Amino acid sequence: MFVIESPIGPLGLVVDGPAVVGVRFAARPGPSTDHPAAEQLRAYFAGELTDFTVPFDMRGGSEFERAVWAEIARIPYGETITYGAIATALGDPGAARAVGTACNHNPIPVIVPCHRVVGAGNKMVGFGGGLDRKRILLELEAAVALQRAWGLT
Repeated sequence: MFVIESPIGPLGLVVDGPAVVGVRFAARPGPSTDHPAAEQLRAYFAGELTDFTVPFDMRGGSEFERAVWAEIARIPYGETITYGAIATALGDPGAARAVGTACNHNPIPVIVPCHRVVGAGNKMVGFGGGLDRKRILLELEAAVALQRAWGLT
């Protein structure tokens, strides 16, 4: 596991060749890397990257979790969607809590942006990395999206 520093604390980056297979919050100090995923994460946190292109491999998870992760991967930068909306998109409007559990099991947070999933009424609830990290990520994306929309970058 490689470690990169970020505004949300040290992130552990687990790779298998070119593919990212894991991102871990609160990683212990360890070796750093120039892997393309680390470069893209650094660019993301600097507000320079809005779409990750590094390959990733979502390992494990149930069929339902994998379907949730695929939906999450499609959420545009700077936007949010509710747990209920994802459940509805998957054909089970009553499965919002199960969507939340699947988000919590996301092995590649930030790159597969589970922080963009919010509660009913756009309330900031639930995040495997903690609500402080979720807030920082959402605020970063909102600021960058506004700067780009206003032509300030």
